[in-house]
Amino acid sequence: MATYLVTGATGLIGRHFVAELLARPDTERVWLLVRERSQDRFAAAARAWPNAEKTRPVLGDVREPGLGVDEAQLTELTGHVDHLVHLAALYDIAADDDASIAANVDGTRHVIELASAVGAGCLHHVSSVAVAGDYRGRFTEEMFDAGQRLVTAYHRTKFESERLVRSQTEVPWRVYRPAIVVGSSVTGEMDKIDGPYYFFSALARLSAVPSVPLLFPDIGDTNIVPVDYVAAAMAHLVTEPGLDGHAFHLVNPEPQTARGVYNAFASAAGAPVATAELDHRLSNPLISLVKLAEHVPGVTIARDAVLDRLGIPPILLSTLTFEPRFDSTETRKALAGSGVDVPPLEDYADVLWRYWREHLDPFRARRHGQRGELDGRRVVITGASSGIGRATALKVAAAGAVPLLVARRQTELEEVQAEIAAAGGQAYVYPCDLTDDESVAKTVEAMLTEQPGIDMLVNNAGRSIRRSVQLSYDRMHDYERAMAINYFGAVRLILALLPHMIERRFGHVVNVSSIGVQGIAPRFSAYVASKAALDYFAKIVATETHGAGITFTTVHMPLVRTPMIRPTKIYDAFPTKSPEQAADMVLEALLKRPKHIGTPTGRAISAAYTVAPGLVDAIAYQGYRIFPDSTAAGGGGRVKIGKGDRHLGAAAMALARLTRGFHW
Repeated sequence: MATYLVTGATGLIGRHFVAELLARPDTERVWLLVRERSQDRFAAAARAWPNAEKTRPVLGDVREPGLGVDEAQLTELTGHVDHLVHLAALYDIAADDDASIAANVDGTRHVIELASAVGAGCLHHVSSVAVAGDYRGRFTEEMFDAGQRLVTAYHRTKFESERLVRSQTEVPWRVYRPAIVVGSSVTGEMDKIDGPYYFFSALARLSAVPSVPLLFPDIGDTNIVPVDYVAAAMAHLVTEPGLDGHAFHLVNPEPQTARGVYNAFASAAGAPVATAELDHRLSNPLISLVKLAEHVPGVTIARDAVLDRLGIPPILLSTLTFEPRFDSTETRKALAGSGVDVPPLEDYADVLWRYWREHLDPFRARRHGQRGELDGRRVVITGASSGIGRATALKVAAAGAVPLLVARRQTELEEVQAEIAAAGGQAYVYPCDLTDDESVAKTVEAMLTEQPGIDMLVNNAGRSIRRSVQLSYDRMHDYERAMAINYFGAVRLILALLPHMIERRFGHVVNVSSIGVQGIAPRFSAYVASKAALDYFAKIVATETHGAGITFTTVHMPLVRTPMIRPTKIYDAFPTKSPEQAADMVLEALLKRPKHIGTPTGRAISAAYTVAPGLVDAIAYQGYRIFPDSTAAGGGGRVKIGKGDRHLGAAAMALARLTRGFHW
């Protein structure tokens, strides 16, 4: 009967390896080093293990001296560990030196200390074929330091950690060097994006390209193995007698061409396959030319921008293929008769692809249902109880989305919800005061708990104030109120939802702005300023979240006949859009996700101000003179204002028609 202490048991290889150990009849006990914060992961993994009652957690951390194991557990382990299997490491080609050293080098040093302290029978160290670096030619299992160059922090720290194991003399050792490890060949299970998975998003996009003959460059060979093979091979090699002091290459016996790997996954993805390979005599000059182009200003920035959109670390381009060819003769001898062998990649590539698409695709939140772009989307709509918000909610629901209705008054929201349900749709009600931090935080928390995800946000709730500055000298609160809802309310909600959207690598925000931002709107210094602030907030945040797939659309909305404009009686005579027409603009913003949506009038006014700002000021001043302050603004004592256009002069009516949709 054998006992084991395993580090990294909750990682991908660790979970499969421990399952293999527990399935063996000669396994007596398996202690598992578990960090305090990883106990939930340990419990989840244990539920899938056979004979899990044979496991015992040991609280600790490889980054701590002695692994952070307390005296009581150290006493329990001393003299009772036949095999210490060190799997814990940072497997990240893009990680920096400090993080890699802490996890891989210092961690291994601490494992060696503990192995010596407890008198372990053998230290089994999981290294990597990365230790071969850029060595050219056949790299055997006996080879280690052959003068190779180690091209990344990962390569360097895996080399150094293996060196530590080889150079110590306190404990017998064995070393295991897996190739690029992918998910299970049986279930496809994988725990993160790594290796070839970085290119799956690009393959998914290629699946929409018609099948055409594809010429693939000869860029070299790679080596990929499934995690179940690595785990099964290790479980056999760990217990096989007489193998101390040896390293084992857990690799494909024959290298895989980059073209072969591409075709295996392209076939699974439904993408075009490579029908021929460009000879290396032609490929090499082209690759050299591409590398030379990287020194041209702007080329690297453009390349990295494209790679970032696809989720591919630039460093991966320099580690796509292997210079060495890994000899696994001794490993295959030791595994002979065990039934453990490497399956061909083409036999399980489709299994890996399906698992990735369902569980790991970083852009899976961007997929929509069969009914169209909005099918199944969760769309937060503020100000949804009336006007543009209500009309937008109805149209969004009709397009297959699920609107999440936000406003202060729950009763009115429930009426909109009932109307959507009666039409066969679905909606949820979230009463909220957007000017209150706590209210927004609780609302967003409820949404994220109750909904599978938040895809889109329509910032429609707003407050309009039409009052000239001469009537505002003692009304600073007008400006504060406008900013509170139009700017800070929208920003508050965006900031609350952004972490969720960034994590899902998808999100679209529609800000309902105003045509007044495109021109000069007298009497709207409070309202337009608040909308302009939101416009520029969106422009800046869009650049910072571009790589995470977050997009913004600003709708410069013209005058719409809603309850918000009712106090201004002269608007009864103005050409306006209906709430339904306004909702169509918002719907277009959700469907097409452009940077901006507006009207011809708004674009014309904006262009005119760019070309002749003084002239536009003069025209706006005339508009200021001929359109009176409303009674609601406190101007009733100076001008007579009634309902209808009969109280507007001919010049006022002409300007209203000429600037259709503009609010004067």
